[in-house]
Amino acid sequence: MLFDLFVAFVVMKKLIIAIDGPSGAGKGTVARTVSQHLGYRHIDTGAMYRAVALEAVRDGLALDDERAVAELAGRAEITVDGGVVSIDGLDVTRAIRTPEADKAAASVARLPQVREVLVARQRRIGRQGGVVMEGRDIGTVVFPDADVKIYLDASAEERARRRASDPAHSGGQAGQAAVAEAIEARDKSDTTRAVSPLTVAADAVRIDTTAMPIQAVVDTIMKLVKEKLN
Repeated sequence: MLFDLFVAFVVMKKLIIAIDGPSGAGKGTVARTVSQHLGYRHIDTGAMYRAVALEAVRDGLALDDERAVAELAGRAEITVDGGVVSIDGLDVTRAIRTPEADKAAASVARLPQVREVLVARQRRIGRQGGVVMEGRDIGTVVFPDADVKIYLDASAEERARRRASDPAHSGGQAGQAAVAEAIEARDKSDTTRAVSPLTVAADAVRIDTTAMPIQAVVDTIMKLVKEKLN
């Protein structure tokens, strides 16, 4: 009963919860679970970059053609809701979860004009609150004034192990060494890009998920949400 009242109060307050971190840190699972507990909308911003990259490849665009890819991002209808990702009416939920899509997304995410377009869209989606938004620059760029900021991290070995055992990301065939190499490349791309690099917001709570069960991570975040409301 008390938990139900608490959740009802949280929904009424419509907080913005930002969850950032590198590949394999557990952002997706944690963000989905927290959003379900709170009755909030879950937005995976990384899926937006993946969808744009996939569409660009299918349209034959060079991924370093900033103007062309940004124009595509601006005119495309992108839906990220309930675990389903679509672009211009095409369901790409599975298609964007491949090593190739991840590599393409990393290239697209480095383009300032593309980030400008998608960040503006993310702000429109989340500005009314009631959202758990995950990505790599949510607490630093998209919503620097988010009510709750979390940065999830884990050891490189653990992140590679998780991705290698997840067919949705590894394709089910890549060995852990190959996945570790891909994650290292993505980390380098994310942390060194000129615009909105992956970094820990000064006021974010950093959680190392290496040896933490998902529920323990979720409980920690729910406690932070409760403290914020109090």
